[in-house]
Amino acid sequence: MKKKFVLTAVSLMGAACIGFCACSAAGDGWGGEGGWNDASAAYPEIAGGNYDYNSIIENGFKTTDKEASSYFSLDRNTATYSLVRRQINSNRTIAPDSVRIEEMINYFGYDFDAPTDKAVAVSSYLAPCPWNEENMLMLAGVKTKEYNLSTEACNYVFLIDVSGSMGGNDRIELAKRGIEKLVNNLGDNDVISLVTYASGVKTHFTGKECTADGKKDIIKAIKGLKASGATNGGDGLKRAYDAAESNYRTDGNNRVILISDGDFNVGMSSQNELKEFIQDKAEKSGVYLSVLGVGLGNTRDSILETLATCGNGNYAYLDNDLEAEKVLVNELGGTLKTVAKDAKAGVTFDKDTVEKYRLIGYDTKILSEDEFNSSKTDAGEIGSNLCVAALYEIKLKEFDMPAEVGADAKLADIEIKYKDVQTNVELNDSVKSEVYLNASFNDTDDFKFISCVAEFGLLLRQSQYGGTASFENLTERLSSLSAYTSKDPLKNEFVELVGKASENPIYSPKK
Repeated sequence: MKKKFVLTAVSLMGAACIGFCACSAAGDGWGGEGGWNDASAAYPEIAGGNYDYNSIIENGFKTTDKEASSYFSLDRNTATYSLVRRQINSNRTIAPDSVRIEEMINYFGYDFDAPTDKAVAVSSYLAPCPWNEENMLMLAGVKTKEYNLSTEACNYVFLIDVSGSMGGNDRIELAKRGIEKLVNNLGDNDVISLVTYASGVKTHFTGKECTADGKKDIIKAIKGLKASGATNGGDGLKRAYDAAESNYRTDGNNRVILISDGDFNVGMSSQNELKEFIQDKAEKSGVYLSVLGVGLGNTRDSILETLATCGNGNYAYLDNDLEAEKVLVNELGGTLKTVAKDAKAGVTFDKDTVEKYRLIGYDTKILSEDEFNSSKTDAGEIGSNLCVAALYEIKLKEFDMPAEVGADAKLADIEIKYKDVQTNVELNDSVKSEVYLNASFNDTDDFKFISCVAEFGLLLRQSQYGGTASFENLTERLSSLSAYTSKDPLKNEFVELVGKASENPIYSPKK
């Protein structure tokens, strides 16, 4: 007699919630062969127009008989979530290509196991799939080691777009307020350089120490910035990296922090020029890149995401002052301190128990087996004390289940590879975790919430893999988590955001 192997909840949870991304895995990273992927053309109903997003083709189901392993690059970009929040709060139609589900999931913090002797840790969980009763969800969670930035000297270069498109309280003024918060949290041994660009490029100062007097000078210069002119971002990047290299701290944290709406239109501005320049600097300079997007209505999300991906960096979007504080104060270590370089994940499913699987999100961040096994692969970077989650929808096989298999049946092996930040050498002993039917079953509140965020992303993307996903089901499940979400302002805000979207007909799934 055939018996169906039924799972309830396995979770792959670890020490960091991370998104997966690699420059080599993202295609040309600029929305197709023709250059910009202009969302205003692809989605003419979007109010305001003039948007650019990288094209996304969702990962499909893979059968384990033909392709048992899944590989992808790890990072922790979060831009999609705050960009989606801004669009919903502004009552704007959301282009499907603007929704990267992994970035929505990884926006939040989770109670994943923290690492003890390495930079990252990984663990696993399983649970029923809310939008497909025949399938299960498997969660792989990673958490990174917490690092105290005050123990090393930091060399930061603020590269700020002050072109005409940056005018307004939600762009240049928001950037100025965010930087002031960051500067006030730096130590005396840290140094700051300030470079701005518009029609031309200006170096305001380099290597200014963050003493009490130094901070006053830095903040005064920041507050005096005004927006006007064209956008010579390419030359601005050159000047910023020059400043970072001239003040390079051998044992410190060296980083360019770019704040822009992404509209490069003067000087080095073509996709190939910018990518080649950033890739070369990432490889040779030892300087990392953080990209902070601002503004709405002239958004070049595609170029900002690609710059962060190819520049060994991370990408966040600032839509309000609370988000600026989250990114530049509360998650300062995660934003500005890399603890695992060229991080990548591999998941191999057991052919005897799993029939097929689909990685939810990370659509532009897939690696080949050769790229996963090569130490030369340019993968993603993970910051300090962060959580990253990778979610799979899986279908189990129907088979005779002898007593010796039972609840001990194996589902998958997970492996995380990364390089030491100081030595730039990949660790010989990678981080591994095994997923078993019974031992990994754990439908935690974290996991339930993650599945809610994933379902929300499927709805906003109008995903073909959404199954029975609906705002009604999503709202009901979130209601059952009220005690959990009420403890976290960001998660509580998510509940409110879902409620707002569910009441607006422009976000209703098209039948």
